[in-house]
Amino acid sequence: MTNARIEVLGIGNAIVDVIARAEDDFLVRQGMNKGAMALIDEERAEHIYEAMGPAVEVSGGSAANTIVGIASLGGRAAFIGKVRDDALGGVFAHDIRAIGVRFETPPAFEGASTGRCYVLVTPDGERTLNTYLGAAQDLHPNDIDSEAVAGAAITYLEGYLWDPKNAKDAFLKAATVAHDSHRHVALSLSDAFCVDRWREEFLELIRTHTVDILFANESELHSLYQTSDFDTAAAALRKEAQLAVVTRGEKGCVIVSRDKVTEVAASPVERVVDTTGAGDLFAAGFLFGLARGLDHAICGKLGGLAAAEVIQHIGARPEVGLKALAQENGLLA
Repeated sequence: MTNARIEVLGIGNAIVDVIARAEDDFLVRQGMNKGAMALIDEERAEHIYEAMGPAVEVSGGSAANTIVGIASLGGRAAFIGKVRDDALGGVFAHDIRAIGVRFETPPAFEGASTGRCYVLVTPDGERTLNTYLGAAQDLHPNDIDSEAVAGAAITYLEGYLWDPKNAKDAFLKAATVAHDSHRHVALSLSDAFCVDRWREEFLELIRTHTVDILFANESELHSLYQTSDFDTAAAALRKEAQLAVVTRGEKGCVIVSRDKVTEVAASPVERVVDTTGAGDLFAAGFLFGLARGLDHAICGKLGGLAAAEVIQHIGARPEVGLKALAQENGLLA
């Protein structure tokens, strides 16, 4: 895959995270499902912002976080996502370009404001997300840069993108272009509630090989196959997916392909501060390794290392260069 101009191209919601600490009773009072992502309208967004404590604004969005992680590892990365030509849109574009990601999607000059996600972090490090998609949901098939997709070894899509109709069509266009160019398509299931909404369509993407590489955590996997038994769900996944990676928190990950199952232990963590972005950064490490032709176990270790870094501080993007961190841990030359 290393002959590609871009190693990984991400397509997803261009979001600015607004992060604040909160107690569990705040979530209860606000009617939030702890650990889940809820889509909200602009009125609800303003209500949450007024009620929450002091906040930090950081560019985010699931696939965008992954792509930033790949750039931090030294990979050639690009991102497609929609912002408005407003202050937060400028923040998002500046942040993603500053780390070396190619981002050329033109902003919207009318319509909804730039998307934002209110992230409430409880003392146990769990994050609860309230997302106003705003301009992000207006991603359209016309925004897909076919030349960039054709030149990318892997095109990575986030499950959250499956909610808006135009974004879904953009997703399918990108998958078609990638496969026509003999490239690979990866998908993150994103959230168990997202899987609940789109289970049959996600299964169809896997079964028709529209998606070549699947990322899920345990709750998403259980939702996908509607079983609480991990082994049963993993066995079903192995029959249907070409390559899948299931993250299991402190248990590490399980990498499933048709010919083998590989378990990789989690990287050590001194203290969990904020789990925001753990899955996104895991995907970054794994996809970077895959694009470089590394074996699945090393890809899993790279993913675990990137995830471990991001959960030890507030925010969903790395605070240190992941390439140097991987070199220190003997995972990259």
